[in-house]
Amino acid sequence: MRTVDLIYFNAGGGHRASALALEAVLREQPTPWSVRLVNLFEVLDPKAKFQQMTGSAPEDWYNRRLARGWTIGMAQELKLLQGLIRLAHPMLLRQLQQHWLRTEPDLVVSLVPNFNRVMLESLGASLPGVPYATVLTDLADVPPNFWIERDPRQHVVCGTPRAVAQALALGHAPEQVHATSGMIIRPEFYQPMRLDREQELSQLGLDPSRPTGIVMFGGHGSKAMLGIAERLSASTQLILICGHNKALAARLQALPRGAPRCVVGFSTEVPRYMRLADFFIGKPGPGSLSEAVQQGLPVIVVDNAWTMPQERYNAHWVRENGLGLVLRSFRGIDAAVARLLAGLDGHRACVHRMDNRALFEIPQILERVLDEAQAVRGLPVRVSGA
Repeated sequence: MRTVDLIYFNAGGGHRASALALEAVLREQPTPWSVRLVNLFEVLDPKAKFQQMTGSAPEDWYNRRLARGWTIGMAQELKLLQGLIRLAHPMLLRQLQQHWLRTEPDLVVSLVPNFNRVMLESLGASLPGVPYATVLTDLADVPPNFWIERDPRQHVVCGTPRAVAQALALGHAPEQVHATSGMIIRPEFYQPMRLDREQELSQLGLDPSRPTGIVMFGGHGSKAMLGIAERLSASTQLILICGHNKALAARLQALPRGAPRCVVGFSTEVPRYMRLADFFIGKPGPGSLSEAVQQGLPVIVVDNAWTMPQERYNAHWVRENGLGLVLRSFRGIDAAVARLLAGLDGHRACVHRMDNRALFEIPQILERVLDEAQAVRGLPVRVSGA
């Protein structure tokens, strides 16, 4: 049984969701892996001293900012964070070395940015020859030192040609750079689903004869959803997914009635809600964009000063592939919806050309990475299917 550690944290929710999805598919392989989910912050702060001093976990502060839309200036804050990580490098290195010696993984897979240098160096010092792979959960890197390091030991799994080009430009050998057909999304987004769309829309209080938009801003919602709902109240029926943000859901439900709308809190049935919709409105997050496209939905997103640096390329990706519309702000959302619906067939054709199988491609990549590393170390290599 091969032991793989999937490194994640809860900032934004996408890293943990990717780790859980990858865990599920790895456990279903012909020879299953022994998969361990490892929250990096729990390794670096096992006694939760940060939470004791501040009253909240490090990720909670970040997630509250997302929910309130306080994202302007994050490019500068990213540089500050990376500077603090460099200052703490010797201490982090010691902590991680002790962790690897104690847990002895056969393969480490990072699904987080910013900490790859210290994880690579600590693993190499503690367990020489154990391979290390970084799976980008963003469509592209934000150099320097975000996802891709210059360390030649780093395997890089990239979901777009742009990310592949970035890894090669940093000097990684082609055999260390692994292309996939997209981002990791949860297995349920691939599962066939039978539904009576007309009946289910009616049960949600929506009109089956009208176009339906689904509005999502990650697992913690965003106050931007209020403005979108207000501006579309006279023209467009909506399904609004608020995630864990109960206060936002209450405010949306309290809006004056207009076009039909359905407000949903945290739900495990996002694929079903997406299949009831005709198009997606939200921030250009890699996970929600990939999920929407997988469900056949053209998208409307924004790209402006409030867009987080790691999501700015995503707007270009939407434009390049004809997947929908990119706005400067949601103030013109009513006109944008009308424009999208006028060209809906063309956008749908572009969406349907996308074929994201990354979730099922990555286990094969990881198997090859581990086989090659073990062959170099003179260890037995598992025969596929054995």
